[in-house]
Amino acid sequence: MHGGGLELALVLLLAAVIAVPVFKRFGLGAVLGYLAAGVVLGPHVLGFVQDAERILNAAEIGVVMLLFLIGLELSPSRLMVMRRPVFGGGSAQVLLSAAALGGLLLLYHFHWKSALVVGTALALSSTAVGLQLLSEHKALNSDHGRFGFAILLFQDLAAIPLLAAIPLLGGIRNATLTWQNAAAALGALALVILLGRPLLRYLFRSVARTRMPEVFTASALLVVLGTAWLMQTAGLSASLGAFLAGVLLADSEFRHEIEAQIEPFKGLLLGLFFIAVGMGIDLDRVAAEPALIAIGVATLLLVKFGILLLVGLAARLPLRSALMLGSVLWLGGEFAFVVFNEAERVKLLNHADHDRLVAIVGLSMALTPLLMIGLKHLLKSRVPGVAPTPAADDMREAQAQHPQVLIAGMGRFGQIVARLLTAQRIPFVALESDPGTVEDLRRFGNHLYYGDPSRPEVLRAAGGEQIRVFVMAMDDPDTNLRAVRLVRRLYPQARVLARARNRQHAWKLMDMSAEPFREVFGSSLEISERVLTSLGIPESTAREHVRRFREHDEKLLKAQHLVYDDEAAVIQTSRDARADLMHLFEADVGDSDAAPQNE
Repeated sequence: MHGGGLELALVLLLAAVIAVPVFKRFGLGAVLGYLAAGVVLGPHVLGFVQDAERILNAAEIGVVMLLFLIGLELSPSRLMVMRRPVFGGGSAQVLLSAAALGGLLLLYHFHWKSALVVGTALALSSTAVGLQLLSEHKALNSDHGRFGFAILLFQDLAAIPLLAAIPLLGGIRNATLTWQNAAAALGALALVILLGRPLLRYLFRSVARTRMPEVFTASALLVVLGTAWLMQTAGLSASLGAFLAGVLLADSEFRHEIEAQIEPFKGLLLGLFFIAVGMGIDLDRVAAEPALIAIGVATLLLVKFGILLLVGLAARLPLRSALMLGSVLWLGGEFAFVVFNEAERVKLLNHADHDRLVAIVGLSMALTPLLMIGLKHLLKSRVPGVAPTPAADDMREAQAQHPQVLIAGMGRFGQIVARLLTAQRIPFVALESDPGTVEDLRRFGNHLYYGDPSRPEVLRAAGGEQIRVFVMAMDDPDTNLRAVRLVRRLYPQARVLARARNRQHAWKLMDMSAEPFREVFGSSLEISERVLTSLGIPESTAREHVRRFREHDEKLLKAQHLVYDDEAAVIQTSRDARADLMHLFEADVGDSDAAPQNE
């Protein structure tokens, strides 16, 4: 395409808007839609884009943001819990796959150095495609989803020494690692790990006080891209830098707000990345050597599938889960393109083999969504379910910890609810839009996050789909109503308990099927009971009077809810209720006066 950047952006966005809904409509998934759009727009079909590599380099920011969001989900303590599947299952999969694929390449015409590099690159799977497929199939929290994520995390770590080893194996002395390079890499790691947490928290606290969402968005993007750039400058992976930044912010109060800000950019740029991968598939090479390319794709998929199946069974996953693990991770990965380019640059690969390998990896990424759907349907009818094993419980430990209660607003009302839940060891998520309140309460050991609960992306980032009970305790009635309306729209099955300023506020909440709790009603009844006992009325009698008054007022609230838009009707029901209440207590007095005469 010879036009400017605006025309190119329009074409790419139009392709995504058309292709993705069509493919999802037929159950094929968004990833395959993006890849197909890339193939059609690429140099081998319509030719709208001739330089696919330039777009791929820009779109890799999407992968960087994906790794940052993954890091946000993994606090250091959770990483420690996952160390066994990450370093056990991950290392087994990479080493076995690299040995098997490298051995097959040796049987072909590859030198041992080339076979080592290419075999290891092919052993790595696509983090972007794998996680996207798990998300689309709602399997991120399944046993094979968590184990697959652990393997992908180890693969991202293994990619760093592989990239560093390529110039060494290629014999390019001016590109080999030196002590200065190693010191720079270790220094960058130490800088991010040791200083990242306090600096990042100070930054976001300062930005949150401005109450300007656009500045918060800019700060979140600056942290992601800045950390990635720092690591890349030091000779490490940009994705690793973004991942570390996410881990450092995983247990901070700004986690959900940051995730909500980054998510739209991540989704759009990941889509662009998949389009660029589709553009890079050399259809001319596939047409010229269809048998060789087909054998390469089949070999890659079958070898990795078999090894993943064995690794999954060794980790005591059920057979069905081990098969699904293989179907998610048997493809090649986006990092392979980087490795192949570097290997060609240092003469470890010739141009023809480079193009063949790119086509094989690209086709494996394009075929995986289809093959996964087919295998999933096959397993539904052929493979019986297997009971979970104790080892699988370790992989689902975090899932059991997903809070099912969300408290929105941590003022005096929400804090009492939070304290009671904490005393009962019931996990919950707490959101507060005032950064000063967040900072003060966190100093006392409270776990809450900065975020506006009336924004849908914040609720999704806080795990709204798993929430069973929403406690809407914001002080401002308008914000309270907006948030309740949003929850009712996004999560209609959830129960909503809402703080009400007064009766009018309570009626509006009842319109949305929320249960209102008037903020001073309970404490007013408590002081009323104390007034009665101070006047000499027995405690049991005072308590019974308060109970009956509460029941009467709750009935009145529901009755007035039916007519609250008619002021005359509301006034009349109030008068009638007052008279009924007086008659009710007069009857009580009469009964108590008559009681001694009957004794």
